[in-house]
Amino acid sequence: MKPASPENLLRPSLLPAWFGVGFLWLLHWLPLPVQAAVGNALGGLLALLPGKRRRIVAANLALCFPDIPQAMRRRWLRRTFQASVRAMLDHGVMCWGSEAQMRRLIRIDNPEAALGDGVRPVIWLAPHFVGLVMGGVRLSMDHRLSTMYRPAKNPVIDRMMLLGRSRFSPVLIAKEDGIKPVLKTLKDRLPFYYLPDQDQGRHNAVFVPFFGVPTATLSALPRLARLTGAQIVPAVTRLLPKGQGYAVHFHPPWDNYPSGDLEADVARMNAFIEARIREMPEQYLWLHRRFKTRPAGEPSLYD
Repeated sequence: MKPASPENLLRPSLLPAWFGVGFLWLLHWLPLPVQAAVGNALGGLLALLPGKRRRIVAANLALCFPDIPQAMRRRWLRRTFQASVRAMLDHGVMCWGSEAQMRRLIRIDNPEAALGDGVRPVIWLAPHFVGLVMGGVRLSMDHRLSTMYRPAKNPVIDRMMLLGRSRFSPVLIAKEDGIKPVLKTLKDRLPFYYLPDQDQGRHNAVFVPFFGVPTATLSALPRLARLTGAQIVPAVTRLLPKGQGYAVHFHPPWDNYPSGDLEADVARMNAFIEARIREMPEQYLWLHRRFKTRPAGEPSLYD
């Protein structure tokens, strides 16, 4: 991965991004409960503003929870924006906080479960909850791990994200580098922190249910497990209330995975993620158009 040159980072058009970075740097000095209060206030305001992201969140919640009263979905929408902004503001601590501060911010509930049976390679299945990045950085403090990285469009934001994610020397694999570097790191017994639940189009995807909606879902998880003999150990990161930070929890390794039935294996992954979402619905990445790609002939669900 080639970061932007210093000259490209100083373009006038990037001045708002630099102001944002400066704001995060200032906030990281504040106590965590104060940062959380600021995030809740800003997120609550953003949730009131009409716009594309608000429409996407509302559509996703309506598709996934049609039986939940609309008033509850509105509360989840507001809390989704609050949780997302809180997590964004905490990136200042990720980039500039001390190691001790990071360990206070992010706890691991059951570190003894991280490596499963301790014999086979490990894929940490990490669904897209708001604490996803924080959980990965915290795990990289204790384990030499690998993970895939998609550069941000804004070079200032990209530089900041690389600064935070690379502080504790994980192996960052650019998405455009493909699957071969992932296979190598698993062969070398590095845990692979894998984020599989975004709509990335039809390539290497199958349509399986997600909250009852046929959803284009990457099929790489069972394929990787088959090629490497890796065990799947889900690693879910929860944002804690009142500025208490984050908690990473490892779930038991999956038995009989992959089963040999690709669609059933991908559907099993979606069912697991669904169950975790029901435990903390306001913390999932509802701002993403999870149902963007539709089966042939179906209209968009976001019009």
